[in-house]
Amino acid sequence: MVAIAPQQHKQDQLVGSLLGTAVGDALGLPYEGLSPRRGRRLLGQPNQYHFCLGWGMVSDDTEHTYMVAQALIASGGDPQRFQRQLAWRFRFWLLSLPGGVGLATLKAIARLWCGFSPRQSGVFSAGNGPAMRAAILGVAIADPELLRRFVSISSRITHTDPKAEYGAFAIALAAQMVCQNNGSISGADFLEQLRVCLEPEAQPLITLLHAVVESVAQQESTPEFAVRMGWGKGVSGYVYQSVPVAIHAWLSYPQNFAEAIQAAIACGGDTDSVAAMVGGIVGAAMGKAKIPQRWLTRLMEPFCTVGWLENLGRQLDESFQFAIPQRPISILWPALLCRNLFFVALVFGHGFRRLLPPY
Repeated sequence: MVAIAPQQHKQDQLVGSLLGTAVGDALGLPYEGLSPRRGRRLLGQPNQYHFCLGWGMVSDDTEHTYMVAQALIASGGDPQRFQRQLAWRFRFWLLSLPGGVGLATLKAIARLWCGFSPRQSGVFSAGNGPAMRAAILGVAIADPELLRRFVSISSRITHTDPKAEYGAFAIALAAQMVCQNNGSISGADFLEQLRVCLEPEAQPLITLLHAVVESVAQQESTPEFAVRMGWGKGVSGYVYQSVPVAIHAWLSYPQNFAEAIQAAIACGGDTDSVAAMVGGIVGAAMGKAKIPQRWLTRLMEPFCTVGWLENLGRQLDESFQFAIPQRPISILWPALLCRNLFFVALVFGHGFRRLLPPY
């Protein structure tokens, strides 16, 4: 039986996390791979969508997050069932030819299709794939030990390097703690709980996050922190870069969704994933009402709409209240295939645009 957080506000937290992930992902996507300077010169400030004429679309960060939510709904809280459900959702997701998929994730899903079990499909990588889909687990699961188990399952399907799992757990724990403390949690308390939950081998991550907490206490901005850490040209997809930056943006603006997201994107690099992590945490803390309406209304998604994500959050809330497996709402992969072909065309358009000034 899964231990879940008190049901008061739980639905708002689940919906807020799903929507926050989607908005952060969509805002950060056009800036992905750009340095902070080039991003500003080419696209301006990330206060509106720049993907398609003022409209935004989501990438794999949001898709992984809603697949985790679907697997939770279908599992009824059983870890083994969750593992099987998530593995099958990854398999069919790849058939839809997603526009963005990390190399480690691609190899792992190929191994799943070749007959490897979800326990053996992962590849040794410390990418941030597990972290970008972890916040929703922290919102749904209240017990830290059980959360660690679910994060481990979600991580190891694709990534077996323990660093990827430690980073994913840090994001999930942040989301869990903001939900249990009405959105208000100190960096010191977060760090102490993380020390309790993780083994000594995670000390390098703890050290990095200790530097994050000290930086926030000194009122250093998130971009300034990234520069001081040597990531001034952009935050990479390495989990020990992306997670500290995401945690810094959250702790800097724990109750200001817009500022937290924009601080993350201003660091450059893997902007969609970092902003998605931040959005999943701050969205859970603040709920849908605190996400700027202009960002919600201009998500250009034919299937993964704001309403669809809200319904998914409600279903997840209901399924965990009764701990009974349900058939989650879903999107047929052939429909996603059509959407993804359009998405890839836009991505290529952005690629060609980057060849032109301003540099």
